[in-house]
Amino acid sequence: MIRPVLTEIGIFLIPFAVYVLFLIATRAGLLVPANWPLHLVAKLTVAALVLVIASLVLLAEFSGAPPHSTYVPAHIENGRLVPGVEK
Repeated sequence: MIRPVLTEIGIFLIPFAVYVLFLIATRAGLLVPANWPLHLVAKLTVAALVLVIASLVLLAEFSGAPPHSTYVPAHIENGRLVPGVEK
């Protein structure tokens, strides 16, 4: 469960990381408040939310079991535990 959460946090941070790289490349002050105006931070946040929403939609659409598959839950056969599978 922690991996998907960390993945989404990482995706959220991508626009901010790109802007930090831009500030470093242009030799602008990274911690100077003038380089982080509110309207720019708002745009970066909107871009980050769009990326997260797109990644969640793609994750839901293209991961998981194939369509029309049937889940066979874990069960005991001949005294051994057989894990659940999708057929």
